[in-house]
Amino acid sequence: MAGTKSPAGLSPPSWFLRAGQAIADRAREAGERARERDPAGPRIALLWTVLALIALGFMIQMSHAATTLPRDAFIEEMRQQLSFRLGGIALLFIGMWMGPRRIEPMIPALTVFSLLGLVLVFVPGFEQAVNGSHRWIRIFGRGPSIQPSEIARVVFVLWVARRCVLLEDRVMSLRSGFVPTLAFGLIATALILREPDLGGALLFLLCFGTTLFVGGARMQHLALVIAACVFLVLIALNSFGHVAERFAVWMGDSTNDQVTRAAEAMASGDFFGVGFAQGGFRNAGLQYMQTDYALALVGEELGLYGIWLVVGLFAAFIWNAQSMVLGIRDRFAALCAFGLTISVAFQAMVHLQVVTGLAPPKGMALPFLSDGGSAMLAACLAVGLALGAANASPHSPSTHRL
Repeated sequence: MAGTKSPAGLSPPSWFLRAGQAIADRAREAGERARERDPAGPRIALLWTVLALIALGFMIQMSHAATTLPRDAFIEEMRQQLSFRLGGIALLFIGMWMGPRRIEPMIPALTVFSLLGLVLVFVPGFEQAVNGSHRWIRIFGRGPSIQPSEIARVVFVLWVARRCVLLEDRVMSLRSGFVPTLAFGLIATALILREPDLGGALLFLLCFGTTLFVGGARMQHLALVIAACVFLVLIALNSFGHVAERFAVWMGDSTNDQVTRAAEAMASGDFFGVGFAQGGFRNAGLQYMQTDYALALVGEELGLYGIWLVVGLFAAFIWNAQSMVLGIRDRFAALCAFGLTISVAFQAMVHLQVVTGLAPPKGMALPFLSDGGSAMLAACLAVGLALGAANASPHSPSTHRL
């Protein structure tokens, strides 16, 4: 309504910024009170939560393969799933051993290679186009495909954390700190959007901007990140027809068989599900249940309780991750642990929202559960490095180290 004012007579933008700043101040106060916490307990709980998600994901993938593949192909799929998941667990423990401090000297080189990977998806001989999207590369045309954006999200979180620490108080300066840092992140964001991958670009920018904000940027500067996200959406809506169609489906102005049948699959599971490896929607034309719609597969076979299990495990992931971060005294290590774990959490949240209809349709893997080697390995490496950050904390006695 015209003339409506927010509390204390402030204009809405001013009131919003002050409210946001107050929330940020309270969060910093909570962080100060938590500095004496020992991160070892949440660290161990986080490790077991991730291992439980990996195990549940293996079960779900085997359930899908058992009813969609012939025997020989099923055995090959089982070997591949075991290879990726064991490789992910290996990276998890390697990351724990290295931690952010051991990998810090390599961050500049890793950043360059990450940018190179985002460019190679468009280079003939390396690119692997799928359904018109250039998101994967093959090294010399051989071997498994790699999705560079998954790796770049991990590396750029490390880069922005290091950048914030090096800038110190200058990160609060708009011209000499925040804008140059954000501009570098926008280069990678633009490359991901060009693939095209609006969801991946938004997720990347959200992880990058959140880490930058927690690293010391002002609340007012966060508006630039939000503006950049809105700008990306507007560009995608006007440049990519499939993006406009997906928004139309989300708004109810159009329909999509994939979205509708995924909802039907979850609903068919009721409370307890139709039973492990008993789901029928995958054999009735519903695609991507092992990847972009993994939660629909869980809902069909394990029911509402299965969905609650997945949501509960990710809630435990977020709770233990942030409890661990609050107990890490090293600023660089703590900022890396925050950015790395929140990137996994954001990805899971996007998947859950898409499958349940709370967000526009978007192909987004569910971390640790969905099929996909690059996503699995990147998520495990991210969590491993975060666990390594807690391992280096002076609050973690040797008896608690894993």
